Amino acid sequence: MANRILIVDDAAFMRMMIRDILTKNGYEVCGEANDGAQAIEKFKEVRPDLITMDITMPEMDGIAALKEIKKIDASAKVIMCSAMGQQAMVIDAIQAGAKDFIVKPFQADRVIEAIKKTLG
Repeated sequence: MANRILIVDDAAFMRMMIRDILTKNGYEVCGEANDGAQAIEKFKEVRPDLITMDITMPEMDGIAALKEIKKIDASAKVIMCSAMGQQAMVIDAIQAGAKDFIVKPFQADRVIEAIKKTLG
């Protein structure tokens, strides 16, 4: 069975880019959300194998959403994506439970590598 992935990003074109990379590599996109609050609801609904999560979003940022998702399911696998490769944010994300961190603009092979590594 294909691994099911939830894409979370406030930019529709980024979600489209990630969806394209994932589907071309045999992954199933089981849902999309455009902010952290929506991500939490979607996570409860679809229970994905993995989540790609943007950090900087309106309503609720990715790190806050990551913390909430980890409360719901401590084994949830989340890869953070952000244009801001700021060290502090990377550290916050990892401490909050992110499995990996991808900096935008990203290469397709880097996305797939992070996903394969995270899903084992």
